[in-house]
Amino acid sequence: MRTTLILSCLCLFLAACKKNNQEVSTPQAITQENLEKLHLLGFSHENVTIDEGEYIVEGDIRISQTEMNSLPDAKFLRVGSEEQYRTFNLVSGLPRTITVSLSSRLSSYSAALDEALNRYNALSLLITFQRVSSGADIALVRGNGNYLASAGFPSGGEPYSQVKINQNAIGNQPLGTVASIIAHELGHCIGFRHTDYMSRQFSCGGQAVNEGASSVGAVNIPGTPTGPDPNSWMLACIGAGQNRPFNANDRTALNFLY
Repeated sequence: MRTTLILSCLCLFLAACKKNNQEVSTPQAITQENLEKLHLLGFSHENVTIDEGEYIVEGDIRISQTEMNSLPDAKFLRVGSEEQYRTFNLVSGLPRTITVSLSSRLSSYSAALDEALNRYNALSLLITFQRVSSGADIALVRGNGNYLASAGFPSGGEPYSQVKINQNAIGNQPLGTVASIIAHELGHCIGFRHTDYMSRQFSCGGQAVNEGASSVGAVNIPGTPTGPDPNSWMLACIGAGQNRPFNANDRTALNFLY
């Protein structure tokens, strides 16, 4: 394995945070008009591809044609010059409990899921994660593709309903790494974008690409550093075997939103 992997994102910088299952609009070509729409939504229009009828931006986030034609409310958190958080949509109806289930085909990741949920619940947020056997708000299911795990953003105030776990791609990563992957995907499900969206070069290497900040501005978070933070759970890329529990800035961001 290479020394850096995409988180949600992981797996050789290829990822696919799938979007809303209800959306059926299918893009046929990457036109300049569509690239401009993506940019207005606050996403990078560099290296955009199409997969399964959706646009893949920023290496791992899926945007449907329906979403691309809209401009939803967005809430931004700015942490320093490179460490950035941004939400595309948020979960509403707070306080609330979000239930999570794990497919029987992924039973080997049970302890990692528990660890990921414990990381969130230890913060005493207005959202609490709870495991259930079926009928969950977010279902962890087995997936296949060019990603280790994939998810999407909330819609209509509800968390994204599914996290796909690519067991073949994850391989023998330790519990802490798998828990970090799951926590990262749950972060997308409740509305978080990559910490380093202003420059994916920070965690991924390669060319510096600004994923965009849209046109609605940013909210400075008091008490956070002015330089980049290498340990956030929502960084776009992570080293193989790395464990990323929430750091101080992650906790600030989570408490700001929830």
